[in-house]
Amino acid sequence: MKKNPDSIFDLSPKEEAVLTSVFHRERYGLEIIEAVKEASGGKIKLGFGSLYPTLHKLEEKGYLEARWGDETPEERGGARRRYYRITGLGVKVLAQKKRFLDDLAGWEPAWGGV
Repeated sequence: MKKNPDSIFDLSPKEEAVLTSVFHRERYGLEIIEAVKEASGGKIKLGFGSLYPTLHKLEEKGYLEARWGDETPEERGGARRRYYRITGLGVKVLAQKKRFLDDLAGWEPAWGGV
């Protein structure tokens, strides 16, 4: 299950993007792909082949939860949507990552210069 819980160093850039995409509301796979693509100005393009393994890793780490949608198969053309949302642990890890990056950006050597 969870190898190294709540470690910001165990979060790949792709995992960070996917996790951030569900920060404010749950989304299904295609919505996540579109959110990441649009927010990056088309520079980051996730495919289903890389998205779903990433989602499963995030679930295993405890950063995401998933549920099947309430749509009937007839409403969705035979397919059901799986919705993903961030967990409290996922929020904590993203906050830690942001603090780390902010601290790193503002870091000054103790001796006052290089």
